[in-house]
Amino acid sequence: MQQTGNISVQTENIFPIIKKALYSDHEIFLRELVSNGVDACQKLKTLAGLGETTSEIDKLRVEVAVDKKKKTITISDNGIGMTAEEVDKYINQIAFSGAEEFVNKYKDKTEKTGIIGHFGLGFYSAFMVAEKVEIHTKSHTGADAVKWTCDGSTSYSIDKGDKKERGTEITLFVDKDSEEFLEDHRISGILEKYCKFLPVEIKFGTKEETKKEKDGDKEKETKVTVDNIINNPNPAWVKAPADLKEEDYKSFFRELYPFAEEPLFHIHLNVDYPFNLTGVLYFPKLKNSVEVQKNKIQLYCNQVFVTDSVEGVVPEFLTLLQGVLDSPDIPLNVSRSYLQSDSNVKKISNHITKKVADKLNEIYKNSKEDFESKWEDIKVFIEYGMLSEDKFYDRIKKIFLVKDTEGKHSPIQDFIEEIKATQTNKNKKTVVLYTHEPNEHHIQIEAAKNKGYKVVVMDSPLTSHVVSFMEQKLENVTFSRIDADSIDKLIEKDEEIPSKLSKEEEEKLKPIFEGVLSKDKFTVEIGSLEEQDQPVIISQPEFMRRMKEQQMMGGGAGFYGTLPEMYSVKVNGNHPIISSILAKEKEEEQKDLAKQVVDLALLSQNLLKGEDLSKFIKRSVELIKN
Repeated sequence: MQQTGNISVQTENIFPIIKKALYSDHEIFLRELVSNGVDACQKLKTLAGLGETTSEIDKLRVEVAVDKKKKTITISDNGIGMTAEEVDKYINQIAFSGAEEFVNKYKDKTEKTGIIGHFGLGFYSAFMVAEKVEIHTKSHTGADAVKWTCDGSTSYSIDKGDKKERGTEITLFVDKDSEEFLEDHRISGILEKYCKFLPVEIKFGTKEETKKEKDGDKEKETKVTVDNIINNPNPAWVKAPADLKEEDYKSFFRELYPFAEEPLFHIHLNVDYPFNLTGVLYFPKLKNSVEVQKNKIQLYCNQVFVTDSVEGVVPEFLTLLQGVLDSPDIPLNVSRSYLQSDSNVKKISNHITKKVADKLNEIYKNSKEDFESKWEDIKVFIEYGMLSEDKFYDRIKKIFLVKDTEGKHSPIQDFIEEIKATQTNKNKKTVVLYTHEPNEHHIQIEAAKNKGYKVVVMDSPLTSHVVSFMEQKLENVTFSRIDADSIDKLIEKDEEIPSKLSKEEEEKLKPIFEGVLSKDKFTVEIGSLEEQDQPVIISQPEFMRRMKEQQMMGGGAGFYGTLPEMYSVKVNGNHPIISSILAKEKEEEQKDLAKQVVDLALLSQNLLKGEDLSKFIKRSVELIKN
C-alpha cells in the first residue's frame, strides 16, 4: 500500500504557513488540531443522525497527551476517521477544506452540523512547532488503517497503519525551538484559553478529586483519580433562553470571570438569519468611569475561542460590556481592517447595538424604578454609546435620564419641557443648568433655587462631550455649568438689573480689584447683580472650560489644552460690601477689603491655595478680632 509523493500546494494558502506567519502566535496550532478532532466527532454524530453510519457515538472525545521523553504532543479523537483516499484528498491536497466540503454536502439534510472547519489550513499549523508529524487514522467505514508521515517539507509517505480503533491520532515531534509546548502547564493554559467551551469533551491527563461516601452513620472522604476534562461542552449561550433561569446566567458569568463583580443584567443573543450569531452579554457596573476592561468580551467560532480583541466586530462603546459572542460568519484569520469592511461583521455589529438598546428600553418600560436604580452604573456606557453611534442615540434618546439636585430622575426631553417656562432666556433658548459636584457648587445652586430654577447633576467623565452633543441634537437648548457665570447671566432675561454705581464709581472700582489679582489669569468686570448675590463671582467661561475638558479626555492637550487657565471676575456693584470698599478713605484699606472678598470667591472655587490661603486665614482672624 505504500505511497510517496509531493503535497499539492497552492502557494497563496500554504506559503505563509511554511514561513510560520499565518498566525501571529504559534500556540494556535493546538486550537487548530483540537478543533479538527472536534470536527471529526461532530461529523460522526451527523452521519449517525442521518443513518449513514453504525458507529457508536456515546462517548465521543478528543484527548491531548504530552510525552516529554519522546518530545511529542499527541492529539487523538474517536471521530469519523479517514480512509487512504481521504488522507490523500484532505491532507495532501492542501487547497481542499474537508470541513467545508462536508458542510456543503450535508447542508440540505441537517440544519446545523456543528462543524468548526472555519479556521483555514488547520492541520498544517502543526508544523509551526513540529519538525515531523505522523497521522494514524482508521475510518468509521471499516477501511484499512492509514499512517501518514511528513517531515515538514512537501514530501510525504502513506503506509498501511496498525490503528485498531476508529478515529485519528496526530503526533507532533516537537522541534527544538518549541520545547516550551512540552510543559503541562503551557498546554493546559492553551486548552483553557481556546477550548474551554468546545462541544465535545477534551481530556488532558488526570486529576484527583475528593469523593464523599457514607460509612454507616458517618461520611468519609476518599481521593480518587479521574479524567481531567478541561471544557464545558454546553455553555449558556448555546441553550435556548427559555431553558435558562437567572441563576444560570449568573453562574455562567462566574465561569467566565471568576473574580469579577456581579453584573447588573444580561442580554441573550440568538440570531440565525440573515447571519448566525449567539451569545450572552453582561452589563458591568462602570463606577462612573470609562475604564479599560480587564474582563473583555470573548469572541468564539462554533465554541472555539478566537480573541478578546473584538473592536472590529462590535462598536467601540460595546467593548465596555462583558460576555461571549459566537458566530461562524465572522472571518477569523484576517486583518482588523478587513474585519471592519466585511458586510457580515457590519450586520452583526448593527444587530448587537439594536439588541442592547432594546434591552435598555425594555427595562425602562417594565420598571422605571429599577432602571433609575441602575442609572448611575450604566450612564457612562449609554453616554459613550450615543456619542459613538447616532443609531444608538436614536433608540435610547427617550430614556436618557438626568437627575436633579433633589435626586429626582427624568428623561432629558421631559425635563426640558418641565423647565421651559422658567429657564428660557431672552434668545428663546432653554438653558439646562448643571453641576458636576453639588457640594462644591452649593452657593450657585442655592442662587438658582432662589430664582425658581432647577439644576441637574452631570458628573460623568464624558459630561463635556455629552452637553455639546445634546446641544446639537435638541432644538433651542443650551447647557451651562452653574459656576460658569452669575445666575442672571447664565439665564439672561429681557429685564435689566439697574446698577447702584455711577460710571465714575465703576471706573474707580475696577483698578482696585485688578490690583489684587493676576492680570494674566483673571479678567475683571464690574456688573449689576441682585443685592443678595455674592459680592464677587469667579467663573471660567463655559466654552473654554468645555473645550479643555474634551481635549484632556481625549488624551491630549490640543490647542485649548495648551492655553493658560483664564477666569472671569465679576464684581457685584450692587452689593453693600462693594460700596464699603469705595467708602474707605485709605487706598490700603480698599485693597485689603477687596483682597478679602476676592479670596472668599477664590476659596469657593477651590482656587485659593498655599501662601495665599495662609494669608487669607491670618487676615480673616485679624478682621474678626477687630
